[in-house]
This record gives sequence, structure tokens and C-alpha cells, in this order.
Amino acid sequence: MEASATNPLLVESEFPLWDQVTAEHVVPGMEAVITEVEEGLLELEKHVQPTWSGLVDPLERLSDRLGRTWGVVTHLKGVKDTETLRTAVEEIQPKKVALSMKFSQSKPIYDAFCALRDGEGWRELSEAQRRIVEGEIRDAMLGGVGLEGEAKKRFNEIQQELSKLSTKFSNNLLDATKAYEKLITDPSLVGGLPASALALASQQAKGKGHPDATPETGPWLFTLDMPCYLPVLSHCTNRDLREEMYKAMITRASEGEINNTPLIESILRLKKERAQLIGYENHAEVSMASKMATLPVALQLLEELRSASYQKAVEELDTVRAFAFSQGAEEAKEEGGLKHWDMTFWCERLKEDQYDLKEEELRPYFALPAVMDGMFALAERLFGVKVSAADGPNAPVWNADVRLYRVESAETGATLAHFYLDPYSRPAEKRGGAWMDEVAGRSKLMALDGQEVRLPIAHMVCNQSPPIGDKPSLMTFREVETMFHEFGHALQHMLTRVDEGLVSGIRGVEWDAVELPSQFMENWCYHRATILGIARHYESGAVLPDDLYDKLCKARTYRAASMMLRQIHFASTDLALHSTYPAGGHSSVYDLEREIAKKTTVMPPLDIDRFLCGFGHIFAGGYAAGYYSYKWAEVLSADAFSAFEEVGLENTDAVQETGRRFRETVLAMGGGKAPMEVFTEFRGREPSTEPLLRHSGLVAA
Repeated sequence: MEASATNPLLVESEFPLWDQVTAEHVVPGMEAVITEVEEGLLELEKHVQPTWSGLVDPLERLSDRLGRTWGVVTHLKGVKDTETLRTAVEEIQPKKVALSMKFSQSKPIYDAFCALRDGEGWRELSEAQRRIVEGEIRDAMLGGVGLEGEAKKRFNEIQQELSKLSTKFSNNLLDATKAYEKLITDPSLVGGLPASALALASQQAKGKGHPDATPETGPWLFTLDMPCYLPVLSHCTNRDLREEMYKAMITRASEGEINNTPLIESILRLKKERAQLIGYENHAEVSMASKMATLPVALQLLEELRSASYQKAVEELDTVRAFAFSQGAEEAKEEGGLKHWDMTFWCERLKEDQYDLKEEELRPYFALPAVMDGMFALAERLFGVKVSAADGPNAPVWNADVRLYRVESAETGATLAHFYLDPYSRPAEKRGGAWMDEVAGRSKLMALDGQEVRLPIAHMVCNQSPPIGDKPSLMTFREVETMFHEFGHALQHMLTRVDEGLVSGIRGVEWDAVELPSQFMENWCYHRATILGIARHYESGAVLPDDLYDKLCKARTYRAASMMLRQIHFASTDLALHSTYPAGGHSSVYDLEREIAKKTTVMPPLDIDRFLCGFGHIFAGGYAAGYYSYKWAEVLSADAFSAFEEVGLENTDAVQETGRRFRETVLAMGGGKAPMEVFTEFRGREPSTEPLLRHSGLVAA
């Protein structure tokens, strides 16, 4: 296919032509864009001037053209994966990576940024503009601009290899997840599973050659996709099935042809070598160069949270074991007591006993349409924005279940942004987890004809339970929290007031601050007015009973110490792998993880545990030496929410005033201001860990 205007990937429109782009468009389309942008870069290098219009504006145009087009490709790779798309991405990715390195290693561009910083015009730049200049200089140094000769050649070889390894890791994980299927025909082997889990499993069986499958009689097909996997671990009385699926999950992509272990070793070795080429000891130091925290400060925070949680987590484990024993559980009487595949099951039973709360009782009250309506109502109360459907023929989507929404000012009616929502799990083609990313960023420079500024567009992707039969998607409470989390990310991208495209929205925000708005929004899932505005029975319309709401709130801190330790284990392992681990040495990554687990877990991992082979966040995502960011930002978000608690959560006027202040600082300033300054402007002081520990029940309220 010729790279021309007939290629939908090359059509420049407000909304990408998601429904038209196929694998065959990727290589010719990207080659055309790469050629166009590369020629533009060469022209800029010849005539660059150390001024805003002579340097930053043309650079933004070029990076935007490349970024938006590649963003369509990588997004489709994440939500509509096929073998042909994989092949196309693998073919074109080296050329895209090479062009990105030409940007970061351009000496004329780097020198011009330095001249702009050191020249008389520096004083005339806004704070956001100065942040752009300083960030570009820093990123160029981290990108190898100071290297020459063999060192530069080796650096670039490493960049290409890491790009391939990351893609391969992600492909392996998706393939390994898809590979596991367990078909069960005997109803006695699915005891304890709730109706929603049986309905999903039978629906999956129908799609795999069992047209007569029903929730009541089966057969049932179980997979490692989370909406299917978690109910089995939580509710199934068939201990053998729990054990089989648990072991399958912790050993994904760890053996045979689909083995991520050698990829992990190569990734860690190459990242360390790359760091040392640019003057750092290890990748953790490189990572921290563009974050709020330093390595010692991040480790200090993790230790503070660990020490506050560990003993309580030991007590939580003892309580679960004692409860299972009191219920006559045979597994509790075995040597060593409960096993890993028993813990989720018995923790759920204990929760039901302590709080008289069954998660499945909540599902009928959390139908997706009602959750969305309530979430949008909260956004209007707090931030003064209205959200409405914007679906239509002028807004193509990549799947029939995807929706497009418009965000408007509640005061003026002016359109502020758009976002897509892709809510449901599709394990055959869609990677797991939940994420938000940009389709387009706010930018005055990139404004379309007739606009003063280009408006932001985001997409939110979740993997929640799909509709089954004539029922809407009935969400678990955790899925509700996840939806609020991703909406928080989207709000920061969409409600930015920064017109400089390189630091608007989520762009330019230090990675360890980027989770602040997302985790902040999760807190509202426990706010009475918010939750009662969301939770209506999908059949009767009845509001969630007060006693269920009260139980939900009381259960919020259930096993909070154990959950805290789990995240600390991941974060500590990540930092150690990228700082002290001797890749290629005699010990393995699993040896290191088990050593860390002595301080960060109360049940040591099994010898067969290969969780790291599925840790896509750090080996195929942006969280390498950055997973601690979740806890770092959780400190910020809990403290930010405490500002609302201090004025009184039922004080409508004060909450609205505080919400507007949050919008004008955290959501509006994007990467245009240092995140600690943004936080202190909102909060009036630097953050404290006290609200997080209090919300987690680890210090007295």
C-alpha cells in the first residue's frame, strides 16, 4: 500500500480513524511520517535559533506529528492486538527508536537550548517555558547527547535492543495469559463461585465451541484474565482448582518458548550499561534524575511505611489462620497451615464474618452506566465540568463497546476536552490492567483552524467484567475504584490550563507525582453522597442500603497492612533490581526478590514463584526504578484529600471551594510547575505521611 492520503494513519484529523487503521497501514504510514519528521529535524538543525519561535515551536510540531501517529499504533497494539500488527510494529519500531535518538542526541538542538537558558531572553520566559527548556536539556543528557564515537554507537545499540526486549516481554505475557484455559464440566468442581463468575465462565465456554453452555449447568471455561481469575481464588471451594490457577498465574511467561527470565536479565544488564555510559552508577540513578525523589529518599519512605505495617500484617495473617482453623478447614490443620492459594479464599470468608459483607452483594448496585453518571456528577460538583456522550459517525472507535465523551465547562458550556472509554476485558486481543494515555495534548501552537488552542483528548482503558446476557456490566467495588483512578489521570490531562504543549496535562509531570490525581479520586468511592449517588440496584433502582454502605467503609482498612506491604515489596524489589542487583552474576533475580521478601512479606513466596516474569510495569512499561511512585503519590493524594476532610465532607460550599482550588492547581498546572510547588500551593504546606497511615488504619484517627 502506498504511503499517501489514502492511508488512514496519515490523515490529520481531530479524532484518529481508529476503525480504519489496520496492520497493513502501519509500516507505510510510519515510514512516511518518519521521513517527514526526519527531514524537518535536519532542516531545523541547519537553521535553529536559540529563541522560542526558532527552537521550541518547530520542535513541538515535529514531536507532535511523530508522537500522535505512533500513539495510534501503540494504542491499537494494546487493545486490538493481532499477529500481523505485532509483525508490523516489530518491523517499524527500530526506525522509530532511531529517529527518537536523533532528537535526543541532536547537538545543534541541545546547544540552542543551552544558549536559550543562558541568554538574555531567559528572563522573559514563563515558568512553564523555563520548565520545558530545563527538561529538554536534562533529557538530552540522559539520552546520550554528550556521547561520541564508540560510546554513542553502543548507547544507541542498547536503546534499540531494550525497545525490542520490552515489546517481546509484553507479547510473551499476553500470550502466556491467553494460553491457559481450564474447561470444567462437573458442577461439583465449581462450588462456591458466585452466579456472576459462573455466567462469565459459561459465556467464555460458548465462545470456544460450547454453544449450549449455561451458568447453571456449564461447561465453564476459566482463564487467567482478572475478572475470571479473582473469583476463583476468592470463592471457589475446589481447592485443587485454586492451587492450579494460582500456580499458573505466578509462573506465567517463565518457561519453554514463552520465558521472560532471560529477557529480564538482559534488560537489567543493558540498563546498567547504558547508565554507566552517561555517567551514572545504575539505572535507578538515571530514573531519579527526572523525578521528585532521590533514591535515598524513596528508600526512606518505603522503610517508614514498611515499619508501620509489618507487625500489623503479621497479626492479620495470624487472624486469618486462626479463623480458618476455627471453621474446621482441613488446610488450616496441615503442616505450615494455609497455603498461598488458600489465603484469598479465607481472607474473603473472614471479611464476610467480620463485616457481614459479601462483595457479590454489592455488584448489582454498581452497574457501569450508573457508576459513570455518579462519577461525572462528582466531577461537576468538585471541578465545575459537565461530561456528556459524544459518540457518532464523526468519532470512530476501535471496538463497538468503546464510548467517546465530551467535557464542558459547567459555567460557560465551552468544550474543554474529549475522552474515550474502553471498559471491558477482551483477553484474546487486549493487554491486562487499566491505564490512561493521551490521544492529543492541549497546545496553543497545534490549534486547529478556527480554534485558539487544540483541546486535549484522552483514552481510559479498563479490563472489567463485561455485560452478560441482558445484564449490564455489574462491577466489583475494586473495579469502581479503578474507574475513578483512571478518570483522575484523565482529568489532569483534560483540565490543564497550560497552553505550552510540551508541559500541558500529564506531559512533563514528574513520574512520582503523576499518580496524585488518580489516587485522590479513589478516596471519593467511600464518600457517602458520592457512593449513594452511584450505587443503585440495576433492576429495582433501589439505593445501596445504609447498612451496606457502613459495612463497606468499615471494611476499607481490612488487611490494609498486608496490602501496604505488598506494594512495598514490589517497589523495593524494583529499586533493588535497578540499583544493587549484579545482572549476569551468580545470583538470580528470584534470589534477590526472596531476600527482599524476608522484610516485606509475612508469607514467603513459593520457590516456583516467577511473578517478575509478569511484572510488565517495570519491564515493559514506564515504572522501571519508579514503582515506588505509587506509594509516593499515595502520600500526596491522601494528604490532598485530607484538605477536604478538614473543611467537612458534608459542607457542600467548602468542598466545592476546595475542589475548585484542586482543579486550579493540581489539575490545571500540568508539567508547567514543579510538583512540590503545585502541592504546596494547593495544601499550604509540604506533604505528610500521617493522612495515608490514618486512612489505612495504621495510626489512630
